[in-house]
Amino acid sequence: MPLFSFSHYKFLWRCSIVFAFFLTLFFIANSLTLQAQSTSTPCNKDPYKQLNLILNQNGTVTRPNKPPDSPPAADPSLLVLSKDLSINQSKGTWARVYLPRAAQDHRSKLPLVVFFHGGGFIFLSAASTIFHEFCFNMANDVDAVVVSVEYRLAPEHRLPAAYDDAVEALQWIKASQDNWLKNLVDYSNVFLMGSSAGGNIAYNAGLRVAAAADDKIPEIKGLILVQPFFSGTHRTGSERRLANEPHLGLCFNDAMWELSLPVGVDRDHKYCNPTAGKGRARLELIKRLGWWVLVTGCGGDPLVDRQVHLVKLMQEKGVKVVGHFTPGDYHGIQDSEPLKAKVLYGVIKTFISALN
Repeated sequence: MPLFSFSHYKFLWRCSIVFAFFLTLFFIANSLTLQAQSTSTPCNKDPYKQLNLILNQNGTVTRPNKPPDSPPAADPSLLVLSKDLSINQSKGTWARVYLPRAAQDHRSKLPLVVFFHGGGFIFLSAASTIFHEFCFNMANDVDAVVVSVEYRLAPEHRLPAAYDDAVEALQWIKASQDNWLKNLVDYSNVFLMGSSAGGNIAYNAGLRVAAAADDKIPEIKGLILVQPFFSGTHRTGSERRLANEPHLGLCFNDAMWELSLPVGVDRDHKYCNPTAGKGRARLELIKRLGWWVLVTGCGGDPLVDRQVHLVKLMQEKGVKVVGHFTPGDYHGIQDSEPLKAKVLYGVIKTFISALN
């Protein structure tokens, strides 16, 4: 029996047409706007000052103006219940699990979305209000159990620490005896998802899982990369055109990579640039396992050219990928505009449903 019905293939074919249309628009826009690039604002050569971080004598950093956090809520009157569970106390890693209230009455188990939050590997938390609300609403709209992973941050813990934590979280999930995870999750229907830096984590952790073939990890069906955070030493058209974009300008982008990559490497390292070096060959791992990949982005994100290029490269390598790109908007828009987030939930639900 084929993995997809004809209607499912038709849906994915339409998505590919939409992607191709917007890809064409992006290439046209790039060719027109490169002639009128804005002059980049000089960056502060000290990445700590550029990111408003205070370096402490013990090697940790103080992050002023920390955004608000939200606690989990097990109130049975809420549409989605949530709770925190420890993963590794010695590392300080944990997970916030979101369960649609109606799931307790379902006859069938729900898909699992393992979510990694954004913040340039340096900022924010699974408890940050913006991500708590995002995951709460996603669990409700997508009708899935969501596990939001708290991973270690750079520069105290440079990459690959976050990838290590992601893989350990997947092992913990499969071994967990928690009632929600053990009894209400379909472990043959698991997706790794992240936004921004979290999208990078989902991608790189996914590659690790694909290479290891670890039976201690749930069966992964696909990756969901929302505005994934990638870079490189050579600037793309969108990076030059949107160098001073207020949500993710080049100065902040470069500073976050300088403090999160291993010391001494540049932005063409495999953690940062998925198309450099052996990055193309690593896509064979995803193809071999038959995973589907959803990549979303928008025309107002400086990183959009890299995201579009990654989708195109996946297509060339035979990876089953769907690109969903919209004009305008900005990096992280789904975290601050609920209506945009709701549209994204619809895209994610359609993607997951098409694979079942």
